[in-house]
Amino acid sequence: MTLILIGTWYLYIGAVVAAVFIVFGIGRLDENAEGAWVFRPLLVPGVLLIWPLVIARWIVLRRGEQKLDRHRMPRIRQERMQMVFIVLIPVILFTAFSLRHDQKTLAAPVLLEAPE
Repeated sequence: MTLILIGTWYLYIGAVVAAVFIVFGIGRLDENAEGAWVFRPLLVPGVLLIWPLVIARWIVLRRGEQKLDRHRMPRIRQERMQMVFIVLIPVILFTAFSLRHDQKTLAAPVLLEAPE
């Protein structure tokens, strides 16, 4: 019962945050969203679920973080992970192909019969 009550209040708070963010906040944070009122209701389910992140990001951007620099760190991490995957995927595939079973080590097939 307590978990349902916590979830209900979480969504109530999310609804308030979504209303305020959709009406006032998104136009100030993203210049492409100014005047685009048709797509804003599509954001409501997402804001309902991740409203703590929306508030945290809104506060960071309101403090004066440069809009051009806000995606710099994720891009650097993305490039690093791309290099890791370039190496990791061939290693995984090579290991899988080298360890696969041949026909001699597999068990003989068993014919399943229908029940009588």
